[in-house]
Amino acid sequence: MADVIRVGVIGFGMAGKIFHTAVVAATEGLELAAIVQRKGDEAAQAYPGVKIARSIGEMLEDESIRLVVVGTPSPVHFENAKQCLEAGRNVVVDKPFTLTSEEARRLIDLAKEKKVLVTAYQNRRWDGDFVTVKQLIESGELGRIASYESHFDRYRAEPKRDVWRESGGPGGGTLFDLGPHLIDQATTLFGDPASLYADVRVERAGAVVDDAWDALLKFPGGVTAMLRSTLTAYTPGPRFVVHGTLGSFWKWGLDPQEDALKAGGSFSDPGFGEEPASQWGELRVAGKPPRRVATAAGDYRGLYANVRDAILGVGELEVKPEQVWRTTRLIEMCRESSGEGRRINYRPQ
Repeated sequence: MADVIRVGVIGFGMAGKIFHTAVVAATEGLELAAIVQRKGDEAAQAYPGVKIARSIGEMLEDESIRLVVVGTPSPVHFENAKQCLEAGRNVVVDKPFTLTSEEARRLIDLAKEKKVLVTAYQNRRWDGDFVTVKQLIESGELGRIASYESHFDRYRAEPKRDVWRESGGPGGGTLFDLGPHLIDQATTLFGDPASLYADVRVERAGAVVDDAWDALLKFPGGVTAMLRSTLTAYTPGPRFVVHGTLGSFWKWGLDPQEDALKAGGSFSDPGFGEEPASQWGELRVAGKPPRRVATAAGDYRGLYANVRDAILGVGELEVKPEQVWRTTRLIEMCRESSGEGRRINYRPQ
């Protein structure tokens, strides 16, 4: 590809290391040009040919960098993204995009003013299991969808109070951590919800941030979506359950890409992103024998390839700013609903 986009990644914690630098470096048409790591030499050891900057300002001095990825802790997403947008750079922000919908609106408006792109890293639209569910729904095999259930269950009995996500500071908790994924997936499938009811809570002794939540979204088309995440699931629930007028689909297990990348795998590895047949979902349609449905191979590079094409003007951005705002607003609404104990109607921006 002739027009290569040079990319700078801010942060080299788990997000920067696993979900951004590794994916950017593996995406055709993108060049990992700079990493901002304020202290330490892990980034330099991992990418010896890439410039290591000690500040965002130092990275932005390189005017050839067209795309910046914000992979820092959630509380500083807004200020980091704002600095890069003001410098006229296209920006991808790790989830949660911002901590408030007002901050999200300000970044989106700033991007429009500067005539650059801003979006959120909703990589789990490229999970193989979600791609499979989306294709199955669109095929019509299940008939009209009546209910959709999505779990992201984990087990960690003891809170990690020394980690910023669980220390009690802003931006912590599982709703901010996993809510953006589950909410974005549901609204990608079904659009704007009509209303939302949520229960955001603390289940583990000693925890100082939410470690479990449930959200019930009602959609105008008649779909009810139940989204759930917890850190007390020693035995996780199903990843997806979809019921339609003609049948049902159940799927267990998580997309393998994250674990593979954490273990040092790469997108060039044979079978990367593919699930074993033992984890395929089961489709049961009235009047037909049950059958296993092969899970599509997941590929997080699809998000960055789409961002690349949108910057080059040869493709439409998939994770659109208005969808990013919607997800941010729905997370706010989850807290409002839980705190007030009532259903809240959703109003588009």
